[in-house]
Amino acid sequence: MFFGLIWQAIYLVTFVASLYALIEAVRTPAAAFELMDKQNKKLWVILTGAASGLSLLAVFSGRGMFVILGLVATLVFLLDVRPAVKGVGGNNNGPYGSW
Repeated sequence: MFFGLIWQAIYLVTFVASLYALIEAVRTPAAAFELMDKQNKKLWVILTGAASGLSLLAVFSGRGMFVILGLVATLVFLLDVRPAVKGVGGNNNGPYGSW
């Protein structure tokens, strides 16, 4: 029972992270991906969308056989791709706002 709740929380956190990654992938211009040599936008939208779907399915079913694969794709996007493509596009925003 206790471990079931822990896994449910892990699935929920994975869903939230993958949904955030999907939103960021959709919002990022396609040219930024190719400019930074990070595959293409379509691939990342598909991967993060599949990760979101799989993790949502795991939240409702309690079975997350492929959630780890979705989590890996989400983490690669959030930790490698997003920081690289975020700076592309000419907006001069620093950590505390515009320069």
